[in-house]
Amino acid sequence: MVTALRSAGCVFAEDEAELIIAAAPTPRDIAALVERRAAGLPLELVVGWAEFRGLRITVEPGVFVPRRRTEFLVEQALAATRPQSQPRAETRTGPRAREAVVVDLCCGSGAVGAALAAGLGRAELHAADIDPAAVRCARRNVAALGGQVHTGDLFDALPGGLRGRVDILAANVPYVPSDEIGLLPPEARDHEPRVALDGGADGLDVLRRVAAGAPGWLAPGGCLLVETSSGQAPAAVAAFTDAGLRTRLAVCEERHAHVVIGVRT
Repeated sequence: MVTALRSAGCVFAEDEAELIIAAAPTPRDIAALVERRAAGLPLELVVGWAEFRGLRITVEPGVFVPRRRTEFLVEQALAATRPQSQPRAETRTGPRAREAVVVDLCCGSGAVGAALAAGLGRAELHAADIDPAAVRCARRNVAALGGQVHTGDLFDALPGGLRGRVDILAANVPYVPSDEIGLLPPEARDHEPRVALDGGADGLDVLRRVAAGAPGWLAPGGCLLVETSSGQAPAAVAAFTDAGLRTRLAVCEERHAHVVIGVRT
């Protein structure tokens, strides 16, 4: 098995073999999974899950596989959310901090929303995607956290009652320029939906739409967080600023992660 995986170009063949064995109940199933992996199917789709911030996120064919660098976006969102700054609601036993309202836009598998809800401990979680396959997958991942998943194009998918209430708006938008899709690794190019990758001519079409619409949905002090590339970061920051958000760029060189953060003042 290890030899077959290594011959197919799997750098971490021993580790992958262990995951495949754990995912397959019989030797015949193991052989079938090894064959699929050797044919180029991403390991996460072979075993049916991806690890993301310590969570096991279910993934299915045709759904974007969450990237480890996107964990940086979650970390930035959690750092920006201060429980002591949240409005307090009165209960019979006295005031308590209300649940943060979290929206995972362009949610794919729902990994970002699930990680945010888990990190906050309690949250009103909503996720949305235009792709029905992603919505089905996301529902499986956020159900245990009480999250709701909606189908539609960006903000059109969200319930109107969320306007002006969102504390964290995380949008892992597609940001690969259209002409560069063919340069992606085969695991992404051949097995992930183009709608989750293609960001238009300069890769920022969807990001600009999200930035322009976000202020109407954010609560005062609420923040929008979007992942982008190093080369796109200046234009992405400008789009946030043009939308009236107080903007900064967070960078993690180790993970090659760039996250634009905008706060509604």
